[in-house]
Amino acid sequence: MNENTAYTNQTISVEPRQEGILSGLTFALKDVIAVNGVVNGAGHPKWRRRAAPAADHAAVVRRLLENGAALRGMTITDELMYSLNGENIHDGTPLNPKAPDRIPGGSSSGSASAAAAGDVDIGVGTDTGGSIRIPSSYCGLFGMRPSHGALDMTGVIPLAASFDTIGWMTSDMETMQRAGDALLPDTAGSGAFIRLLLPCEAWELAEESTRNACDDLLHFMKQKVDHVETENISDNGLQSWAETFRVMQGIEIWKEHGVWVQQENPVFGPGIAERFQWASSLDVSRYSDIKRQREAAARLLNAKLGHHTIMAVPTSMGPAPQRDMPSEMDEQRRRVNLQLTSIAGLGGLPQANVPLQNNEGLPVGLSFIAGRFQDKALLRHVTDMI
Repeated sequence: MNENTAYTNQTISVEPRQEGILSGLTFALKDVIAVNGVVNGAGHPKWRRRAAPAADHAAVVRRLLENGAALRGMTITDELMYSLNGENIHDGTPLNPKAPDRIPGGSSSGSASAAAAGDVDIGVGTDTGGSIRIPSSYCGLFGMRPSHGALDMTGVIPLAASFDTIGWMTSDMETMQRAGDALLPDTAGSGAFIRLLLPCEAWELAEESTRNACDDLLHFMKQKVDHVETENISDNGLQSWAETFRVMQGIEIWKEHGVWVQQENPVFGPGIAERFQWASSLDVSRYSDIKRQREAAARLLNAKLGHHTIMAVPTSMGPAPQRDMPSEMDEQRRRVNLQLTSIAGLGGLPQANVPLQNNEGLPVGLSFIAGRFQDKALLRHVTDMI
C-alpha cells in the first residue's frame, strides 16, 4: 500500500479520439468506471482479483475522449464506495493537497486528490450520498453532482441505483464549465435564477467558521436575484430526510452487493464494515414505504425550486477532519453531512460546490442546488458569480 497516492494505476493512459472543447485537458477516473481492457477494483483487492477486464469504455469515458480530453490514470475509491472519508485500508488514504494532515473525503478520494494536486485537470468520480460534493469541499475544488439520470451510467459499478450519479471536480470554474458543456445533455436547463432560497435547517448544521466563510459570496449572490427567502424546506426536518435516504440507499446497496459480500467475506475498514452489516439487517418490506417518502421529498423540492430558484447550502458541516478520526466522531459527522447531502440526493437535483476557506485557511464549501435537469443553467450561474 502506497500511503498518500491518489492512484490505483497511474500508468493507464488513453489519448483523445478527436479534437473538441476539452482539447488540452486531462482527466483521471475513479476505479469504478470502465476503461477498455482494464480491471476495476472498486476499492477492494478481492473485487479486483475476481473482476474481468472491461470490454469497452464507460459511456462517460467515451464522451470525454470524443470531446478531446486525455485519460491519465485510475484513482483510489473507498471500499465499494460506501464512505465519505477517503480512507481505504487496502489502497491507502490519498493526500489532501490543500490540508495534508486531514482526510480528502470520499468516496471519490483519489480523483479529488489528483485534481487538487494539479496532476490532472478533471477528477471524475461518482456521487451517491456525497462522494463528489464532500471531497470537493474538503480539498478546495469546484465539484459538480449532476441531476440523477442526466448522465449515462453504463460501464460504472453501481452502489445504489436510485441515487448514483457521475460527477467531476476541477481547480477552476472555467474547466468545470467546459466539462459540463461536454458531458451534460443540451436539454439540461436554460432558465435564469431570480430567487435565492436559504434553508434554515441546513445552515443550522454548519460550524460557525463555515457560515462565516460563506458570508461574502452569499451577500454577492443576494444582489443578483430579485427575491431572497429564508425558510425551512422539510416538513419533518433534515434528519428525517437523511434517514429516508440512508435506509433506501442501504436496502439498494445490499441488494446490489450483498451476495458478493456474503460469498467473499471481504475485510472492510472501520465504518464501512459496520455499514454493510447494518445494510444486511434492513427489512426489505420497508422499501415501498421509504420510496414513497423519497418521492414526497422530491416533489416538495422540485415545487420549491422550479426553473427559477436556486438554493444555497453549506456543502459539509465544516472542513475536513484530521486523519484517523475516532469512529464515534466519524459516524456523528457522517450523519450530519448526510442531512446536507440528502437534499439533492432525495430530489435527484444538480448541486455545484464552490470552494472557500475558513478563518484558519482550511477548505470549506458553499453549494448551489437547482431544480432537476437545470444543470447547465446552474453551472452558468455559478460561473457568472465567480
